[in-house]
Amino acid sequence: MPIPYIYNKSFTLSAKESLVYSYGRSFNGFAAKLTDEEVARFSETEGVISVIPNHKLKIHTTRSWDFMGFSKGKLSSSQEGSVIIGLLDTALTTEDSVHHRLNGKEYVQVPTSPATSKFSSSPSYFKIIGARYYNSENIYEVTDFHSPRDSEGHGTHTSSTAAGREVPHASYYGLAEGTARGGVPNARIAMYKVCWSDGCATADILAAFDDAIADGVDIISVSLGSDFPFEYFEDPIAIGSFHAMKYGILTSNSAGNSGPDPYSVSNIAPWTLTVAASSIDRKFVAQAVLGNGITYPGLSINSFDLNGISYPLIWGGDAANYSAGANPDIARFCAADALNSYKVEGKIVFCESLLDGSDILAVNGLGTIMADSVFTDLAFSYPLPATLISKENGQDILDYIRSTEYPIATIMFGETWKDAMAPKVVSFSSRGPNPITVDILKIDNVQPDITAPGVDILASWSPVAPPSLDPEDTRSVSFNIISGTSMSCPHASGSAAYVKAAHPNWSPSSIKSALMTTAYVMDSRKQEDLEFAYGSGHINPAQAIDPGLVYDATEVDYVNFLCKQGYNTTIIRQITGDNSSVCNSTEPGRAWDLNYPSFSLAIEDGQPIYGVFTRTVTNVGSPNSTYTVRPYMPASVSVDVEPQSLSFSAVGEQKSFTVKVTGPKIAQQPIMSGAIVWEDGVHQVRSPVVIYNILPGAVHSSDSMPQKNQKFKGPSMYTKNGILGRH
Repeated sequence: MPIPYIYNKSFTLSAKESLVYSYGRSFNGFAAKLTDEEVARFSETEGVISVIPNHKLKIHTTRSWDFMGFSKGKLSSSQEGSVIIGLLDTALTTEDSVHHRLNGKEYVQVPTSPATSKFSSSPSYFKIIGARYYNSENIYEVTDFHSPRDSEGHGTHTSSTAAGREVPHASYYGLAEGTARGGVPNARIAMYKVCWSDGCATADILAAFDDAIADGVDIISVSLGSDFPFEYFEDPIAIGSFHAMKYGILTSNSAGNSGPDPYSVSNIAPWTLTVAASSIDRKFVAQAVLGNGITYPGLSINSFDLNGISYPLIWGGDAANYSAGANPDIARFCAADALNSYKVEGKIVFCESLLDGSDILAVNGLGTIMADSVFTDLAFSYPLPATLISKENGQDILDYIRSTEYPIATIMFGETWKDAMAPKVVSFSSRGPNPITVDILKIDNVQPDITAPGVDILASWSPVAPPSLDPEDTRSVSFNIISGTSMSCPHASGSAAYVKAAHPNWSPSSIKSALMTTAYVMDSRKQEDLEFAYGSGHINPAQAIDPGLVYDATEVDYVNFLCKQGYNTTIIRQITGDNSSVCNSTEPGRAWDLNYPSFSLAIEDGQPIYGVFTRTVTNVGSPNSTYTVRPYMPASVSVDVEPQSLSFSAVGEQKSFTVKVTGPKIAQQPIMSGAIVWEDGVHQVRSPVVIYNILPGAVHSSDSMPQKNQKFKGPSMYTKNGILGRH
């Protein structure tokens, strides 16, 4: 049965000319160039689930794995080597300058896999067993390679984070020096290039999912997404990952970079693992030193060394280009056309905004000190000496300039400082709750499933990609430091691959459950939006291979969930390709019985707290074990679990329980949370319980939620090189 028809608007073409892709290896459907009239006709055709346009989506480490307590896994190289991570990204690079981090040949044993025989053009002992590329629009920028080679750097960074080999003395111009490695250094990589310099097309994403499933990958990693959520079967990632789930493949995807506003997450399907981004205990600082000896620390990955020499310092407002119509109020923000190049040449320019540095270079400035409070929890790389300080310190610097006849300053080479607040979810990471389904604790639903390192992450980089925010930066590096949920996603993908290597027969939902229920508990005092920001907690791959219990869910469970979202039997059968799939009712209902590793309760404003959840856990720990439950909730909320103990006599045995949550009427309560924990003396299986307010009618209506065609408000973010605009 067919699934979505992807189309590009065009003039009428012959059938052969119109067809772009035929999805048939793992699921049915096609992409074609259609006129508006043809789209309308196809939409009414029996057997067609949906017709969706060919949207363009965005692509959303020496320390990070150690920070998680995962310095080295416990599995053998052959176990890790049996796992294949498929990445949908900008491709990758294998140049010698990447130190063969993605080009290893050291497998002790070559595992048997469909991928080895079906699509790898490389010998089966290579780290990269194969790569494909897709460009349905056949549009290329001058920087794009017409091949699976990476010109952006993003895919090289994500793939090496997930499964790169160990490389000693890795650094970015000497910063963050150490041994870089991926989470599963012996796992293999299959790359599917769907993202180009102008984005990632829907048709290409579905084609890549189709191939990846047929190629036999074990984990799919997707560090990309939309600026806003789609309904489940209008979303190419939800569609592709649903079919991947049917074939036993877990999809790990990034939450998005549209935070910190609520309802800002874009990847929402409950059959995927959605990952927020949080900090590690290292931040990058470049200090600005004034001529009066006062030093101001700023956030910057500054790779330029001025050797402590001071240079003339000028405020952008004092260098206004009056001939271009600028004045001090305009020039203080330091746009290139607002500055007089004769006044700033060879000087350090103080600017009252965050820029990428190219404007100062364009007017022959030597460096820049920027004052802005948009980003206070991550650093950027610039194409010249630069640092970003607070607005308060910026006022001090402006006072110094105005009170000094010949103001001077220097910018020190970057350094790393310990971040005692880590881990903390970064401001740009998209937040829940779910704008589509209110009862699932998921970043695209209620919260993220989990958080992982995504701030200032060092990993491999394409030597032809710009190493800073400036797209014209021609320097070449083998490693780069960038931030985004694109960086946290491969940490989760690598962790999922580690669990898969330890338990090859586990289902996607079991792997996800293991990662969620063993996560480190986050400090709620640091995060006012709580689980909406970090989900079940901070990923803990070392513990995830021994969770004790897992919440397993099958295709049938997700079908029942979709029935309650209003999909009828006809559509469900077309989705699954199984005529036995039935929706007994299409009346919208709550998602309380989906066997999910967390609990979410959306309460209409002014109504009492009430919800009853059913769950089933599978024993994957000791054959003979007994678990007792401990609930943790605010005093005003009552949580009753029945039964309060679960006894198992075999691995694989299942037990069910109910959770009843009650409490008084609540109003204007953004979020309150706690957890239930099952313990057997060895394992602690923790599931968050979240209660939050919604507007009246929102449980059975999307009226109170952001609409799918609405762009969610978020901070302005740079879109080049996967820094932020790509997840």
